[in-house]
Amino acid sequence: MGVTDDGFDLELAAASLRADGSDVRILVKALVDQLADALGARLEVQRSGGRFRRSDQIRNLRITLGDDEFDAEVDDTVVRCAVGHSSGGIRIRSEKVDLDAWLARLLSALQAEAAHSQVVRQALENIVIGGSA
Repeated sequence: MGVTDDGFDLELAAASLRADGSDVRILVKALVDQLADALGARLEVQRSGGRFRRSDQIRNLRITLGDDEFDAEVDDTVVRCAVGHSSGGIRIRSEKVDLDAWLARLLSALQAEAAHSQVVRQALENIVIGGSA
């Protein structure tokens, strides 16, 4: 990956997310915080807790970018990740990947989205260089 034409170093961004998120719950929360405004309804988050007691801990998240869906399930200190691809609204493929591959593919998809969306571009810049959402 490396530095792209836009100046984003996606490998560095993924490494930064992993370093900041030695606790996977913190990593997932930071990612959700950075992307929530930029992605709106394309970011679905399920939190721990029941109907009457909601928690800040994220249990599942799904990010939809184009025909791709990036799913992550947080189970204590483990994150199970998958990337799905749809065609015509029907999921045709789903691949389980490790966290590093999931982050790399997600950041790459965000970079493509950033070419058309200033809000996503700003979120990606916040992830890459730091900053507030």
